[in-house]
Amino acid sequence: MKTPILGLRTVIYKVSDLGQAKEWYTNVFQTQPYFDETFYVGFNVGGYELGLQPEEVVHGENVAVFWGVEDINKEYKRFLEQDATAIEKPMNVGGEVMVATVKDPWNNLIGLIYNPEFSLKQV
Repeated sequence: MKTPILGLRTVIYKVSDLGQAKEWYTNVFQTQPYFDETFYVGFNVGGYELGLQPEEVVHGENVAVFWGVEDINKEYKRFLEQDATAIEKPMNVGGEVMVATVKDPWNNLIGLIYNPEFSLKQV
């Protein structure tokens, strides 16, 4: 059965300081934005859209999206070195799948996932 849901395309994090957030996300995701305006900053991360939108008051845990990684322990550590806050340390959630969660400096949840079973191919 083919699903109409095509998978992750865009995640938007609301941030109180767009310039500082742009710098942080550029460093932690190790890529430059392809779209950079005062109302939105967009990154292409492995074919997926990571967007930053300014908001004067950011309320709580807005979004939790899991980004695929090859080495979850290494990437978790790297995020923490970039001033992310630890929420859930890397843990096995079944088979070889590992997940971890951190918060960025604007209180957004960022999930990291190692899933050797995931493929971008549509079934």
